[in-house]
Amino acid sequence: MKGSKKFAGVLLAGFLALAGCGTSDDASGNTDGNGKKEQVTVGITQYAPHTSLDAATEGFKKALEDEGFKEGENLKIDFQNAQGEQSNTATIAQNFVGDKVDLIFANATPSAMAALNATSDIPIIFTSVTDPVGAGLVEAFDKPGENITGTTDNHPDATKTTINFITQELGAKKIGVIYNSGEQNSVVQVEQVKEFAESEGAELVEVSVSTTAEVKQAAESLVDRVDAIYVPTDNTAVQALDSIISVANEKDIPLFVGELDSMKAGGFAASGFDYFDIGYQSGLMAAKILKGEKKASEIPVELPNSLQLFINKQAADEQGIEIKAEWEEIADIYEGQ
Repeated sequence: MKGSKKFAGVLLAGFLALAGCGTSDDASGNTDGNGKKEQVTVGITQYAPHTSLDAATEGFKKALEDEGFKEGENLKIDFQNAQGEQSNTATIAQNFVGDKVDLIFANATPSAMAALNATSDIPIIFTSVTDPVGAGLVEAFDKPGENITGTTDNHPDATKTTINFITQELGAKKIGVIYNSGEQNSVVQVEQVKEFAESEGAELVEVSVSTTAEVKQAAESLVDRVDAIYVPTDNTAVQALDSIISVANEKDIPLFVGELDSMKAGGFAASGFDYFDIGYQSGLMAAKILKGEKKASEIPVELPNSLQLFINKQAADEQGIEIKAEWEEIADIYEGQ
């Protein structure tokens, strides 16, 4: 009996010693002497792999770096890509909550909605969201949520500028649009396109897709039915943009797109901005939160800082469009890199 009591005492002493060494943040190296974290963890949830969203993520990380958050030093980034699957966005968000990350960066509407559904405590910064109010992410641009704010990729003048060019400069009367009706951000954009097109006396011909495998057939279905095709910032359509470009080039149909990366990839024209820039804007917001300078609820949702009409010269040649001299006064001509 005496031996067992002595053994139990040794175990208890050992447990207390381990507890004293392992439960303190200071001892584990997670905080400095003032109780401030030496390293913060940011979870990045990106809805799909395509150039615009990739650029926004890079812009976000660059802003954090410029604000003093160095990956591998005082910053840990956990990047997760949902590969365009809605169900994956929820799993990623729940894992971030379970890991108790310090902030979530949600790139695209589905990822932002999943993050907000998963937590009301962890700060969320979103980008590449077309309609944050309609998606239920915030009440208004100047009234962000308790733990969420960010940047929108829907500049109010971008769509109007594009549709005006299609109808006034090309004289198009029927405009085809390809989008996934399951993407809330795309539905909002198509409604805008329809409104602007009808105000210019043009008709919108809508083709909805559910997967990237349906996109080429959708583009082919518009041949001989429309004067131009417009692809909004729809994740499904943009992932399969090459197939739309091939149809537009083969059939000499002017292809207009919703953002500059798609224009560079082969779209004829786009009124837009660099997604790197809105990612960078979002990163600056995140830095303020991580530094303790602001709460998400104190930072209004922001529009893109810049907007310009671009024309892709090579795409114009491929799609049988002659660039008029006067267009160079209202647009930048993209010659390729």
